[in-house]
Amino acid sequence: MFLGVTLLIALIILPFGLGSYGLSLMISVLIFGLFAMSLDILIGYTGLVSFNHATFFGVGAYVVAILFYRGWDNFWLALPAAVAASVLLATVLGLVVLRSSGPYFLMITLAFGQMIFALAWKWRTFTGGDDGLPGIPRPDLGFPVSMWNEQNFYYLVLVFICLSFLLLRQLFRLPLGRAIIGVKESESRMQALGYNTWLLKYLAYVIAAGFAGLAGVLYVYYNGFISPQELNWTMSGMAILMVVIGGTGTLVGPVLGAGIILILQNLLSAYTERWPLVIGMLFVICVIHVKDGIAGYVMKLWEKGWKGYESPGSEKPN
Repeated sequence: MFLGVTLLIALIILPFGLGSYGLSLMISVLIFGLFAMSLDILIGYTGLVSFNHATFFGVGAYVVAILFYRGWDNFWLALPAAVAASVLLATVLGLVVLRSSGPYFLMITLAFGQMIFALAWKWRTFTGGDDGLPGIPRPDLGFPVSMWNEQNFYYLVLVFICLSFLLLRQLFRLPLGRAIIGVKESESRMQALGYNTWLLKYLAYVIAAGFAGLAGVLYVYYNGFISPQELNWTMSGMAILMVVIGGTGTLVGPVLGAGIILILQNLLSAYTERWPLVIGMLFVICVIHVKDGIAGYVMKLWEKGWKGYESPGSEKPN
C-alpha cells in the first residue's frame, strides 16, 4: 500500500518537472507498465509464464487501427471492441494452450503467438503487412480537452492504469482471486479441495488478455502506428523482464520494471548498441539476488526496517 501510494503521488506530479521528451518516455512507461501488469496476473498470481501475451496487446491495437481505417473513429466504441477482441481470442486459445503445463505451456504459447505474428505479417490487405497501419490519430473523448497535448494524454493513461490496478487488486481480494492464487501455491491441494483448477487458470488467462488489449489500445493511440512487430515474441519477452525485475505478484512491481527497462534502454542506446546486455545482466541479478524484484525488496525493507523505527519499543532490524 505504501509503495503504491508513493508511486501514485510521484506519477501525478511528475509531468510538471519533465520536458517533452521525458513526458513522452513516461507515457510509454505507463502503457508498458499496464501491459506488464496484465502479464503479472499470469506470472505472479497464477504461476503461468506465457510467451504469447503480446498477441493480445497487438490484437487490441490492430482492432483500433482497422476500425479507424473502416471509418469508425470513435474512442468509446473502439476501446470496448478492442478489449473484447483480445478477450475473445484468449477464450479460444486458452482452450488449447491450458491443456498443457510447465515448459510445454510456455512452448505452445510461443508457437501460437508466432503463428498470429506470421498471419499479421502476411495478411497485407488487412493488417498492412510489414508496413503496418500508420496515421492513427489521438482519440477524441468528446470533452473540451485535446489528447494531442502530451500532458493530457499522460493523465488519460494514468487514469486507465490506476483503474486497472484497483480492479485487479479488488479481484485478488475476492474468493475467486484467492482461489487463483491458491492454484499457484499448490494446484494439487486446490484440486483436493474440489476446485476446478483448469477453469481458474482459464479465467486468469482471459482476464489478463483483456488488460493486455487495453494497453494495446493506448499504445496505438499514442504512437499512431501498429505493425506485426508488436505481436512478436520479443514483446512478450520484454514484458516478462519487466515483471520479474519489478516484482511478481505485486501489480505495482511491473510498472516499476517497465520504468527501469525503458529508461535504461533510452539512456544506454544513446551510447552503445549493446544495451540489451545490460538489461540481461540486470535480469540475472534480480533472479539470483532479488527474487522478489525491486518492489518486493522495497516492501520487505519497509516491513522489516522502517516500520520498526516508527514503532515505539520495536527492535532495531539487523
